[in-house]
Amino acid sequence: MSKGMDSKKNAKKKPQKTLVEKRAAKRAKRAHTEDVVE
Repeated sequence: MSKGMDSKKNAKKKPQKTLVEKRAAKRAKRAHTEDVVE
């Protein structure tokens, strides 16, 4: 839970991140979590 909230706070604090970077980060995070789960 805290991770999701932290990411939201960071996004609001630092809007310098481009949409592409955000998407890449999300993809990397998803792939990482999937690896951990499996």
